Amino acid sequence: MTDADDAPTPGEAPVADDAPTLPQLLLALQGVDTDADQLAHRRANSEVRSRFAIASGEATRWEQRRDELQQRIAELGAKIESAEERGAELLTHRQRLDQQLKTVIAPREAEALMQEIATIESQRDELDVAELEAMEEQAVADDQLVAHLGEETSVRDVAGRAADALAAELAEIDTELARLDGRRTELRAALSESLLATYDRKRAALGVAVGPLVGKQCQGCHLQLSAAEIDTVKDEAAATGVTDCPDSGRLLIV
Repeated sequence: MTDADDAPTPGEAPVADDAPTLPQLLLALQGVDTDADQLAHRRANSEVRSRFAIASGEATRWEQRRDELQQRIAELGAKIESAEERGAELLTHRQRLDQQLKTVIAPREAEALMQEIATIESQRDELDVAELEAMEEQAVADDQLVAHLGEETSVRDVAGRAADALAAELAEIDTELARLDGRRTELRAALSESLLATYDRKRAALGVAVGPLVGKQCQGCHLQLSAAEIDTVKDEAAATGVTDCPDSGRLLIV
């Protein structure tokens, strides 16, 4: 064998005899990227995240219901207080009219005072009914709030455990992603810029950029190559072990 036979492929750095081959590097890089994609999908769509979303949603709905009850109780309290104040004003007015009625001599004036007193009494009756209804509704809301607050510990415990489980899973995934990122950096450093550009372009377009030829099938697109295509790709990959899949355009490891 001549020195020319030992020369590196253009665009590739010289490698030791025990260094990984170009096909091995490409397959390893595709494996790292595929694993990272699967981890990213798991990070966004795991069952743990779904359980956290459900638990946190329940906690949010619990808080909203608590706030609604507290707000309604406060509104009813204000309504009761307003009714009591208005009732006191009407009572004071009624007492003044009663005093005037005792000193009135003219029948028409007395009749007018009595009509006004009747109107005040009607208003007081309406206030009493409204106040009683508000007090009854407030009592029901108070009971509902007490029962609702009794669920707080359980709701928050479930949400807390779900949050802890998600945090643990994310930490595990992020650790593995960091490891894969380091491995990716090593693998990419061993490949030429032109080949990386090709790999990145095919990966962006196809998802899986590299597939080995197993039998007559490209494992990237899972299509069968014809006998003529097999001969062609073997000839094209004779020097580097890598060519393009004639069907999908992926990098084909032969």
